[in-house]
Amino acid sequence: MLLRDLVGRADLRLRLLHGDEAALDRPVRWVYTTDLPDPGRYLTGGELVISGLVWRRGTDDAERFVSALAKAPVAALAAGAAVFHGTPADVVEACVRHGVPLLEVPEEVSFAAVTEYVVGSVTAARGDRLAETLGRQRRLLAAAASGAGLDELTARVGAELGRTCRVLSATGRALAGPPLPEDELAAAVRTFLTAERLPAEDPQRSVFPVGPSSELRATSWFVVVDGGPDREHTEAVGELVAVAALDRARRGEGLRVGRDIADDAIALVAEGADTRPELPVRLRQAGLDPAVEHAVVVAAFEGAGRAETARSVLVDAAAHLGPPVVGTHEGLAVAFVPGDPAVLDTALRRLAPGFTAERLTVGISRPAAVAALTGALQEARHARSLAQQRPGALQVVRATEVTSHVALLAAVPDEVRRSFAGRVLAPVLAYDARNDAGLLETLEAFLDCNGSWSRAAERLHLHVNTVRYRIGRVEELTARDLGDFRDRVDVFLALRSR
Repeated sequence: MLLRDLVGRADLRLRLLHGDEAALDRPVRWVYTTDLPDPGRYLTGGELVISGLVWRRGTDDAERFVSALAKAPVAALAAGAAVFHGTPADVVEACVRHGVPLLEVPEEVSFAAVTEYVVGSVTAARGDRLAETLGRQRRLLAAAASGAGLDELTARVGAELGRTCRVLSATGRALAGPPLPEDELAAAVRTFLTAERLPAEDPQRSVFPVGPSSELRATSWFVVVDGGPDREHTEAVGELVAVAALDRARRGEGLRVGRDIADDAIALVAEGADTRPELPVRLRQAGLDPAVEHAVVVAAFEGAGRAETARSVLVDAAAHLGPPVVGTHEGLAVAFVPGDPAVLDTALRRLAPGFTAERLTVGISRPAAVAALTGALQEARHARSLAQQRPGALQVVRATEVTSHVALLAAVPDEVRRSFAGRVLAPVLAYDARNDAGLLETLEAFLDCNGSWSRAAERLHLHVNTVRYRIGRVEELTARDLGDFRDRVDVFLALRSR
């Protein structure tokens, strides 16, 4: 009920001593009768406070009492006229000063009559809301049972509320409802990720979580309702949240079905088997077109044991480009995604406000054909290594930022790279296999130390002469002079192409 309903009740004969038209539109949530000098601890907001003013011993007492009402804030103060045969001026002045609407209850009207009317009206309104809620639930359930999708159900709730509703993921993916401009989308995501408590409200929007409060928000969904706070829409939005949670669970089951297929495809690529015929089959089973180029994305949180969380983040971000293949490999979340990697980059960066305690680093390769996915995976790993070197809780590095030899090698078909590495290093590998001579290990250390005999010997815990002997054997087997810059580059690139 509204305060004007109470004032308009003729049999109660309440006088409005302070309050304008806006004050009369205040909702009355309940009634509370008190003569405590400071009732603040017992108020939660929206009450009609009835008082006989027994607490008033002097003109200064009104300030303490009324300021406590204003902090709640209450709907209004109903002051009984019996004790002072009217309402003292200092009480009126305090209500004016603190913006608390003030009613006067005549001496001949009992507080019980006012209380009975308020309780009856509020209880009846709650019953009406309950009936409306049950009716809305039945309509939503009937629509869902008849095959209505989340988008249609979201539109129905929005139409009943007279407000636009949307369901979004943490990276800003539109799951239901009309699209938002980028600046508004980023603001909604930021509110969801950073709000101390949910639901969160501001003058532009209200944000409600979909899922348990213990879940990491960067992997969750949320509902956005246009406009500021409104108690009347909370129950309806709660029903939409429940429907969205069911839809999310259904989609999650679908993703789990393809998880093993995704892990198999990623393992094949990591093993360098991207030319084997089963890889295109696996990608097709996972919902990707093998004839289309795909970017490879790798992501990980700092510290061990967070690969599944990183995978959940990638599932959401990669879905901006269509159905992705997302799995885990050697502690990393890995995804193959079609389309423009810039879209994925933008989606991931929206998550930045939500990372404070965690640190997520991501590397994104350039799009590559199926036969070159191993090189793209290496490129993505290298991009992530650059991301790890940069400060900040969330760092995303794309291959276009990588200007080392890794980017060059990744552009070469995998079979060409492996063939080149084999031609240069095959004699060394064969010699090591027969004699366990450690030539390859010594070669890698020698090149990593920029051709320094002493530093390579120190790293390998060998005598300098042993290093010299082994490098000499490498030169004989490869027919390369490692003192010549061009030959050294050949051997270095062969090592990196394996």
